[in-house]
Amino acid sequence: MTHEIVHRPYPRGRNRNSPRTRAVAIEGRCGEGRRVQALMAAFCAFLVFLFLMFANAAHADEASVRAIISKFADAEGFSQVEKVIDELAATGDPLAVRTLNALNDGKLQVKRGGTVYIEENGKFLDPITGEPVDGADTSGLDKVKIKNSLRRTISAALSGMTLMAKDPAIRSQAASTIFDSSDASQLEALEKALAAETVPSIREQMEEAKASIQLFNSNDPAEVSTALGTIKARGNRAALALLSKYAASADGELKEQADAAISSVEETLSMWEAGQNVWYGISLGSVLFLAAIGLAITFGVMGVINMAHGEMVMLGAYTTFVVQELIRTSAPGLFEYSLLIALPMAFLVAGGVGLLMERSIIRFLYGRPLETLLATWGVSLILQQAVRTIFGPTNREVGNPDWMSGAFTLGEMSLTWNRVWIVCFSLAMFVALQFVLKKTYFGLQMRAVTQNRRMASSMAIRTPWVDAMTFALGSGIAGLAGVALSQIDNVSPNLGQSYIIDSFMVVVFGGVGNLWGTLIGAFTLGIANKFLEPYAGAVLGKILVLVFIILFIQRRPRGLFAQKGRAVEA
Repeated sequence: MTHEIVHRPYPRGRNRNSPRTRAVAIEGRCGEGRRVQALMAAFCAFLVFLFLMFANAAHADEASVRAIISKFADAEGFSQVEKVIDELAATGDPLAVRTLNALNDGKLQVKRGGTVYIEENGKFLDPITGEPVDGADTSGLDKVKIKNSLRRTISAALSGMTLMAKDPAIRSQAASTIFDSSDASQLEALEKALAAETVPSIREQMEEAKASIQLFNSNDPAEVSTALGTIKARGNRAALALLSKYAASADGELKEQADAAISSVEETLSMWEAGQNVWYGISLGSVLFLAAIGLAITFGVMGVINMAHGEMVMLGAYTTFVVQELIRTSAPGLFEYSLLIALPMAFLVAGGVGLLMERSIIRFLYGRPLETLLATWGVSLILQQAVRTIFGPTNREVGNPDWMSGAFTLGEMSLTWNRVWIVCFSLAMFVALQFVLKKTYFGLQMRAVTQNRRMASSMAIRTPWVDAMTFALGSGIAGLAGVALSQIDNVSPNLGQSYIIDSFMVVVFGGVGNLWGTLIGAFTLGIANKFLEPYAGAVLGKILVLVFIILFIQRRPRGLFAQKGRAVEA
């Protein structure tokens, strides 16, 4: 019995809720539901058909490649081996790459009748899948012998397959390899790949690879001249090496053109090198900013020269080490989140130690800067020795999560992910502190104490409490800096000593207690250091920066951004 979808208006005068009307509606919905089910079934059947079709095609490709590979077993002499190589190359199928590589490496084992294995580390592998063959009959196997001319044939075949591979990354890598080698035997395969290439960036790489071949193998001056222009446009170190190699043996007008191209590439590389130095300077500046920002807060509000500030950084780094060790032993799956877990822990540990220092020592020494300096220096020695006693004097390993590992290139610049994340973290810290100082009640009290301590006290602000919390905040921020520095520096008892002098330089140069001054001062000194190092060396570069700061302070005693506070009150 068939059901049709009936679309009809309700009869005049008939109640929509009558039994007859409901029956018609139900019949229509049932028919429509069956029709939808039929369409869905047909669509699923179509998908299954496509899957089976592609699966059969894949199996057919593998079967045809395997049949050609089996011919190695009965090939006699180098000429027949070469014919099989050419036949595999003609398929253009990446399934043959493993077999050709094994043949080139002398690992292809065969036996009369079509048996072919790849021998590797005593195991016999399938020539296509690379999986170990269970119950392989290894009796009577012989290695397929090749000579240098066959190796060149194999290389050409592999290049053709990789240049025509479906994966764009493989094609890009193949074009880059040909550019570096300038192998004339790859020209034919390269031209075929160029004719079929549709990705503009990879096509450009293939054009550059073709120019590399023409540069060293063409007798046409016009063709060589065009190749020089193409390689010059590439403008990287590989292009410079290729041009320098050609210029060494060229003469006449082509040599002049090659020399001009070399000069142009060198100018481009010098610009990239300047950009790399700027990045190194930004990276160093972010580290200096993290190390100095807590010091800027405590120095600006309290006027305390805290020589133990570097040890707060060290405590943050060791807290990261302890957190990672606990995660490694109890919950290895959380290692990727170890730094996120260590951040609040480092803040609490360093902030707690700072609060204890302020309540037990520093609050009795306000207004006596020399005694404060000596006391905090003694605390720094105690903390260093305590860490040596607990963790030992040697460096401790702090691992990098995957998201902070590795590097990437931007033009001719190399950027490591850990430095990128530290720069982002330092900027996030700056924004968070600006919010705390400008938008919170505690920040309002801190600014009031900085501007006029006596007036703030007369307005019922508990200045001792503000001092204690400010010192704890500055120490906690130093602990956060230690988490970041643990990813780029050795975690040792002397970690903080490497940054304490630079931190004071940043604070004095930028302006005591001013966050904007600390940020700009840190990045300025970082970039200046990195630009001076190639010419003056690391040590002399720092000396020159120090001399510059001394001269600058003579001109502007309160730094780039003058901040009114207790430290500068008359």
